[in-house]
Amino acid sequence: MTPREILKQWIEESDNIVFFGGAGVSTESGIPDFRSQDGLYSQEYDYPPETIVSHSFYIKRPEEFFRFYKNKMIAPDAKPNAAHMALAGLERQGKLKAVITQNIDGLHQTAGSREVLELHGSVRRNYCTRCGAFYGIEAVLEAEGVPRCSCGGSIKPDVVLYEEGLDQKVLQKAVSYIRNADVLIIGGTSLAVYPAAGLIDYYEGNKLVLINKSDTARDAHADLVIREPIGQVFAEYL
Repeated sequence: MTPREILKQWIEESDNIVFFGGAGVSTESGIPDFRSQDGLYSQEYDYPPETIVSHSFYIKRPEEFFRFYKNKMIAPDAKPNAAHMALAGLERQGKLKAVITQNIDGLHQTAGSREVLELHGSVRRNYCTRCGAFYGIEAVLEAEGVPRCSCGGSIKPDVVLYEEGLDQKVLQKAVSYIRNADVLIIGGTSLAVYPAAGLIDYYEGNKLVLINKSDTARDAHADLVIREPIGQVFAEYL
């Protein structure tokens, strides 16, 4: 059997699948990995991306933070791809229990997934750091410079910046889903970003699937490795 045929059999036989995804799931919707520095990058920004999206940089240079954030991390016109749609379908069939994602674009929810654990937050949620008022994505997109609340406070995206900790409740829920999963499918991630990458250590089953275009740090530990674009792999489940 080919790797795809094995995956199809495992999916057909299981009603306890968990999916864990990274940036590669969103790049197929036209959302670039914010860490990728194109040729124009150094001309436009004076700092590396990891520095700009850190908590300390957000506090010290909020205008520069939001310039980068709006240009590189928000893609309001992006649409779900085959992977997002197929995962939502598997959930509706009662096969997929949860999507755990490192992405912040909200495309899984747009596709119809309901149990989505966002490890790094979402660009679609924003809040006032003074009064706590909630704002959608438009408040950030339409603002000149630093977005402001009606109370005068600054509006902060509900995303986890470097130097900030992950939400412990979300993390604990993700651990529980992974620990109890029959099939764990990991897609579109090199498994290099911690602590998120360490979550797969909680998997206790024998159907660990890695779908990624390039090698990952955990290929040797997987029960099945598929080196193809994730959208192509999931297209047959639509």
